[in-house]
Amino acid sequence: MKILIRAPNWIGDCVMAGPAVSSLKHNFPEAEIWITARDWVAGLFLNHEGVSGILPLPSFSGIKGLRSAARLLEKNRFDAGFLLTNSFHSALLFALAKIPQRWGYRTDGRGFLLTRSVQRPRWDDPAHHIFYYLDLLAGLGFKTLKPRLSLSRPRRETALLRERLSRRGWDGKAPLVLLNPGAQYGPAKRWPAERFRATARGIIKEREVFFAITGSAAEIPLAEEIAAGINPRPVVLAGQTSLEELLAVIGLSRLFITNDSGPMHIANALGTPLVALFGPTDHRLTGPFQQPSTLIRHEAPCWPCLNRVCPFDHRCMLDIPPEDVLKKCLNLLNSNQNHV
Repeated sequence: MKILIRAPNWIGDCVMAGPAVSSLKHNFPEAEIWITARDWVAGLFLNHEGVSGILPLPSFSGIKGLRSAARLLEKNRFDAGFLLTNSFHSALLFALAKIPQRWGYRTDGRGFLLTRSVQRPRWDDPAHHIFYYLDLLAGLGFKTLKPRLSLSRPRRETALLRERLSRRGWDGKAPLVLLNPGAQYGPAKRWPAERFRATARGIIKEREVFFAITGSAAEIPLAEEIAAGINPRPVVLAGQTSLEELLAVIGLSRLFITNDSGPMHIANALGTPLVALFGPTDHRLTGPFQQPSTLIRHEAPCWPCLNRVCPFDHRCMLDIPPEDVLKKCLNLLNSNQNHV
C-alpha cells in the first residue's frame, strides 16, 4: 500500500504534524508513506522515521496547472491520500490525481471530494495544535501514539556549520547561543531588537558564550541591528542557511532565544533548550510542547488578538522585561550544560 501525505505549508505546522505522521505509519507498518510538501518545508521530513520518500509539491495556478500537477502525482499510483491541510484545492488535487482513498477534515466545502472525512474538532478547553492532527487520525478510526516532537540533525550540514562557525571564532567549547528575533507572521510577534541586545549583554556578563543570530533573508537588517550592539559581535546567519543548515545550527546550540515562530518548534523537536517569547498568539495552542523549554508572556486584556501588526501599544510584548528573560536564559544554560 502507498499512502501520500499532504504536509502543511509552514515550518511550525509541519513539526507539530510529525506525531500524526508517525502514528499513521504505526497503523500501516507495511505501507510506503510518502510526503508531498512545499520546497521550503520538505527538508523537515528527510529523516523522519517511516517516511519512504518525498515528492516536491508542484507549483500551479488555475485549473490547467492543477490538472498538470495532478498528473505528476497520479504517476505514482497512490492508494490513499492523507490531507493535513484544510484547503479545497488540496483535496481537489488528490481527487484529480485519482487517489482512490482521500482522508481529511471536512473543511472549506470539500467534503464531497473526500472518501473519509472528519468534522473539525470543537474543544471546550484549548488544546495544543499537535492534537489537531492527531484528532484527525483518531476521528478516522486509527490509533494514535503518545505525542512527542522529534527531529534529527542532518550530519553533513552539522559538520559544515561546525566548520563555518569555527572560521568565525567558535572554539566548539563555549556554549553556542542563538538569537532568533524575527517572526514571519508579522511584527506583532516580535520582541524589540534592543531587548534581544540587552539580554545577550547580560548573558555575556555572566557566562562565556558564543552568539549567532538566525532568521530569513528579509530579517537580515534586524539581525545586523542587534549584532551591532553586542560585544563580541555575534555571527549573523540570517538569510545564509538552508532549512537543513538551520536544523544543524539549532541542534548544535546550547540555548535558543526566540519569538513564537517556526524555528521555535524546530528547536523544541531537536531537544535544544529554548526560551520562547509570546505575545498576541495563544501559547496553549502553539507554544513549546516539551522540555527543556521556558515560555515567557505578559497578560494583556486584548489577548489573544492574532493581529500581525498591533493596532494599540503592543503591551503583550513590550511588558516582557529583559531581566526576566535573562534569568530564564541563565537557568537553562546552567541546567543543560551537557546538551550538545
